[in-house]
Amino acid sequence: MKPTILILGAGTGGIVTAKILSNKIGHKASILLFEKEENYVFTPSLLWLMVGKRKPEQIYRQTRKISGKGIEVIIGEIEKVNPQQISVTANGKNYKGDYMLISLGVEQICEHHLNDYGFDFYTLGGAMKFSVELKNIMGGKIALLVTSLPFKCPAAPYEAAMLVENYFRKKGLSSKVEISLFTPEPGPMGVAGSELSGRVRQMIESKGILYFPEHQLESADKKTLTFSNGKTTEFDLLAFTPKHQCPAVIKETTLVGKSGWIEVNRHTMETDFLNVYSIGDITSIPLEMGKPLPKAGVFAHYQANTVAHNIIRRIQGKKPDKTFDGYGQCFLEMGDRKAAYAGGNFYATPLPSVKMKPPGYIWHWTKVWFEKYWFFKNF
Repeated sequence: MKPTILILGAGTGGIVTAKILSNKIGHKASILLFEKEENYVFTPSLLWLMVGKRKPEQIYRQTRKISGKGIEVIIGEIEKVNPQQISVTANGKNYKGDYMLISLGVEQICEHHLNDYGFDFYTLGGAMKFSVELKNIMGGKIALLVTSLPFKCPAAPYEAAMLVENYFRKKGLSSKVEISLFTPEPGPMGVAGSELSGRVRQMIESKGILYFPEHQLESADKKTLTFSNGKTTEFDLLAFTPKHQCPAVIKETTLVGKSGWIEVNRHTMETDFLNVYSIGDITSIPLEMGKPLPKAGVFAHYQANTVAHNIIRRIQGKKPDKTFDGYGQCFLEMGDRKAAYAGGNFYATPLPSVKMKPPGYIWHWTKVWFEKYWFFKNF
C-alpha cells in the first residue's frame, strides 16, 4: 500500500514539503494537505499591498490549485490532532497517516479591540483597508504598532514603516505627517545581533521615523494608545501586528512544551512522536543566546527541505541524512525600489552570525522575482 503523509497547513512550509514529496515520490505516496483557508496569501506581499503597490488579486491564489502528483488538498478546520496515532480529524472525518508534518503557523488574535481603531496589516483584509485609508489621509500622526512578542517576520514592521514614509514622501506630504513605530522589543531584529539591530534602527530613523522600543501596549481607544511604561500617544491612522499564539487545536495535544509552542529536534525537526515532524512558526527552537529562532518563512522553507528529504529516505528504507543548519535570510524593503539584505547562521555559537549587505535595487527586484516564481512554481 502507498504510505500516507499528512501535512497540516498550506503555508510556506506545508507547500514546500508537499511539492518536494510530489516531485520525488508522488506516484508512490498519498499526500494529504490540510488547510482551513480557501485562498493562499503570499504574506511578504502584504507590505506592498498596504501602500498601494499591489492589488489584492495579485497576491493570492485558490488553495485548491496547489498542484502536484499525489497531492490532495483538503479545505476545512482541523478539529483534532492525535500525534500518537498519526491521525487528524477535519470536517468531521478522521484521516490516518504513516507520517505527519505540522506546519500550522500561528493563530493571530486581535486584542484591545484594535480592529475597531486600526488595521491588522498581517492579514489581506487589514492591509487592503489600510491602503484605502492611506489614500485619503493628507496629514497627521501615523502609528505602526507591534502589539506583543513573538511575532512572525521580524523585519516586517520596520519595512512597513519605511514603505509608508516613502509613500508620503512621494506625494510631497512628508512635512505634514509624523510616522512612529512602537514595539515591545529593545531594538529591531535583536536575535540577529547588536550591530545589525543598530543598522536597522539607523535606517528607519534616518528617514525621519520616530522609533519607540520597549513600549508594550496596555490599552487602546479610538485615538490613543497606552503603554505599560505609562506613556501614551495619539494617532490618526494605525497599522498593527496581531498577537501570535499556538493554534488551539495543537494546544490540546501533548506536542506543546513549556514554551507554549511545539518543541522539536532543532536539526531534524522531529517531535517526541515517531514519524511526526513540525516546522515553521508553530515551533520554538532555543538558540544558545537564550532567545528562540525567529519566526520567519525562510526557516519554514529550509526546514521543509529537511523533513521532506528525510521522509522520502524513510519510505525508501534508508536512513535519514539531512539536517537543518540554522541558516536564513531576509529582505528589508525601504521604498524607492530599494531593499537591504540580511542573512547568516542563526545556529552559530555563542551568538548568531548574521550580516547585512548594503541597500540596493538588486535586493528589491530579487524579492519581486521570488514573488512571481513562487506562484508560477506552486499554483
